[in-house]
This record gives sequence, structure tokens and C-alpha cells, in this order.
Amino acid sequence: MLCPKDTFKETRAAKLARNAERKEEVKATWAERKQAWADRKAKSKELKEASNTTPAGTEIRKVLISAYGDESNISVITDTIPEPAANEVQVQVLYSGFSGSDINMRLGQYPLQKAAPLTPGYCLVGHVISNGEGSSKYEIGDLVCCLSVYDGEAELANLPEKYVLPVPEGVDLQAATALILDWTTAYGMVMHTASIKPGDKVFVHGISGAVGWATAVLASLQGAEIYGTASPKNHAAVIKGLPGATPFDYANKDWMTAMKDLGGVKVVFDPLGFESWDESYSILNLQSSMLIGYGGNISTLTGTEPRSMLPPLTKLFARNYLKVLDGRSTRFYYITRDDKTFVPDLESLFELSRTGKIEVPIKRVFQMRNSEDIREAHRSWGKGQGVGSLLIKVAEDAE
Repeated sequence: MLCPKDTFKETRAAKLARNAERKEEVKATWAERKQAWADRKAKSKELKEASNTTPAGTEIRKVLISAYGDESNISVITDTIPEPAANEVQVQVLYSGFSGSDINMRLGQYPLQKAAPLTPGYCLVGHVISNGEGSSKYEIGDLVCCLSVYDGEAELANLPEKYVLPVPEGVDLQAATALILDWTTAYGMVMHTASIKPGDKVFVHGISGAVGWATAVLASLQGAEIYGTASPKNHAAVIKGLPGATPFDYANKDWMTAMKDLGGVKVVFDPLGFESWDESYSILNLQSSMLIGYGGNISTLTGTEPRSMLPPLTKLFARNYLKVLDGRSTRFYYITRDDKTFVPDLESLFELSRTGKIEVPIKRVFQMRNSEDIREAHRSWGKGQGVGSLLIKVAEDAE
């Protein structure tokens, strides 16, 4: 069972006071935001009438990956967005999440991704600004979120209403953004894929990262002993946030010897793939254990040539058939907004955050003022200090 655990020092009273202040600030600025977008739409209408042509829509700023490759292919551009289509909701984006999916989409390596040019932004939080025909679930001004997969890094986004969800009162905006992708991924692995009991040894690669940190926190709430890998510069932050955790340096492989000496672990969460999955498999105990792979980021993090995921995935799945021999099983986890558990999982996380049972640290917030801001986010991915999630602040006045 999930139980309260204070990870950081902020008191519940201070958190409630901060949320109340932010709520009043949002109320005070919403009228200004609404008027600003009304002015933009009016300008588009005037341009249409002046040119007697069909309008492209409302003018917005957004991130564009123009072609696959390095950071030079990313720009913040001015474009237009049409009115929301039937069953769509148009949202003014406040924050978008930033993750490995941004990096892999830029490189053209994300599974089943759109072809470039494309606008990244796998998740977002914002205010409803208009409804398309047939959309009536939300009022103008409602605070909502979405696992959008694309288009989060844009001032406005047209989203299918069925994937748009309300953000509960009392949930911090930045925390809400991180919960949509990073924490729901972790929640799905910890609560639905793994079977963690008090005292189980759990190993988390990339423990200081967005999903890694969320995974470690949620597993800790189940009573697990937490081990994992992180850059040495982040070890102190890991121990401060999870005093019982034991971080290792991935590069020197001491973690493999240490875990084997302890008799192996119950679960390994590994987003690296390839040879890392072999190493992770080797530290599983032989009673009943599981390797959960959920990415193939090792090439991106090390700057080496991209490799096909097919061979390591085939090997991962094949190993699962060997569980009858030694108790070691394997899974690959992939989050989707169509999964029946996605909405209840996110709602559970909102409640855990709102009630102070989990803290959602934000490692860094990047701006969307210009192209260099976004290029810096891509260059620094995997190199930051501290623990937690990365965000893009899309609206300059977002709190």
C-alpha cells in the first residue's frame, strides 16, 4: 500500500498557502490571456478580409524539428494554427514536458514517430481557449493536461477532447506536467508490471533522471530497498531525496559485483537497452525476479552511433521463456494514452501530489523564448545536476 513519506522539507501548510496564492494569480491573469488570444484571432480575421484569402489560423510560436539530425535542426518559429476541428479542444500551453522522446524524435529514432518536420512536446498543461464542434466537456479557461505525444512545445495546441484531462485544484502546474509522462510511466511499471513487496531489492538505472527518480520514489513507498546508477555528481542529491538509497556509478560496473554479492535483486528498471540489458539481467535473483526495459537510450547518452533496437528486444523477449528454469522474467514497458490504466494512474498521482504524499522535483525549466533556449535543452539532456524532471516553459507568464 502507498503510504505518506516526507521526502522534502516543505510543510503541508506552506504548500497549501502557495497553491492558494497561485490560484489567485491565475484568476487575475486569465482575463489578460483570454484578451490577448482574442486580439490575435481578430488580427487573423482582419488579414483574411484584407487579402480575401482563406486564413491559416491564429499566429503562434512553436518549436520545429525541421529535419533529423543535431541541434541545428531545431528552431522556434512563427506559424499559424487553425481553429480546433470537430471533437478537438484548443489549449493555450503553459508548460510542456521535456524528455528523451524529444531527443529521439530529433534523431528520427523514436518508435513509429511522425516524419520531420514536426513539433515535439509529449505532454502539456494549459488552459482551454476554444472548443471544436461537438466538444463540450470543458469550459473556456479550464486548466487541463494531455499526453499529446506531439505539439506540446507550441503556444496553442489542438487536441482530441477524449485525451484531454482536468488538472485538479491544488496540484502545482510544474508538478502536474511532470506527472503526465514521467510519473505515469514509473507508476505503470511499479504498480502494474512489477510485483514489489516490502524488503525487496530494486535497482533503477538513471535514478536521478525523470522516470528513474519517479520509479525509485514509488518503489520506496512500497517498502523496497533502492539501489541504482547515476552520475557521481548526483549521488548526494539522490541520497538527500531518498536517504535509504544506494547510488552507484554506472561506468565502473561496481554495481554488478555489489548486487550479486547481495544475492541479486527482485526488479531492475533499465531504460538504456542493448548491453545494459545483459548486465541488468545478470544481477537478478534466481527466486522470482524481473528485468523491465523501457527504452534504448544508451547510444543517445553516450553519443555513439544509433543502433537498431530489434536485436536487443528480440533477446529480451526470448529470455522471458527461460523463467521456468531460473525464475528470471523480462518485460518491455511502453506507455500509451489508450491504455485503460493511464487515466486512473494519472488521477492517483495527482491525488498523491495534492495531498503531499509524493514530492515532484523539477531539475530544470527551459524557456521557449528563442531557438537557442531549446537547443540548450537538447545539448544538456542527460548532463544536468540534481534529480527530477525537465520542463519547457511555453507561456512566458506561466507560474
